[in-house]
Amino acid sequence: MPPYDISGKTAIVTGASSGIGRAIAADLLAAGWDVTAVARDPARGGLAGAHLVPANLLDEAEAAAAVAAHRERVGSLDLLVNASGVGFGGPVDGYPTKRFDITFGVNIRGMFLVTREALPMLKAARGRIVNLASIAGLQPEPGLAVYAATKHAVVGLSRSLSEELFDDGVRVTALCPGFVDTPMTDFIKSQIPAGQMVQVDDCVKAVRFLLGLSAAVKVPELVLDGPPIPNLAS
Repeated sequence: MPPYDISGKTAIVTGASSGIGRAIAADLLAAGWDVTAVARDPARGGLAGAHLVPANLLDEAEAAAAVAAHRERVGSLDLLVNASGVGFGGPVDGYPTKRFDITFGVNIRGMFLVTREALPMLKAARGRIVNLASIAGLQPEPGLAVYAATKHAVVGLSRSLSEELFDDGVRVTALCPGFVDTPMTDFIKSQIPAGQMVQVDDCVKAVRFLLGLSAAVKVPELVLDGPPIPNLAS
């Protein structure tokens, strides 16, 4: 079990129906946290004990309602994990506008909306925010330019919030893994075997690590690097 104090702690986890978000939510539940699991179809995650809130984070009203549901039920928030995300590869030449809008809408706009709505509770609790970014948010990614642009935005938002909220006692981290072994990376597993990728449990352990730090520590981004990423535009 994680070494941090778990008594009476509460969390909102977006993207909680699968992948990294689901794994983090499950770990928090196992540690005794009260978890609000947000996703388009949160029941798909099979998170026994979580409070499930369906929401399309492309919709501002639904994003706000998801946070309001947690606030009305619990009234406090110690941890926000923004794990909702999508990714479409392809060169910029010919890239569909609809895919661009969805990727930015989910990966950064939805994150912004949920964070904005959750900030009063996080400030009151001197809580923590973990934003799922990517190694693609720290380096160029040919063939993943639009996805990488959203993750650069996540890193930039997280770094700025880390400074903006420091005096309020809120700690903010962009978690930046390389390719993680989830269904989202099935397209690349012929080039990078699943066993050589960052594992979902590595991301879970990273969140445990952050929760175990003292309030004096600031970690604007935490990198979990993996094997070199091939040029996906070639």
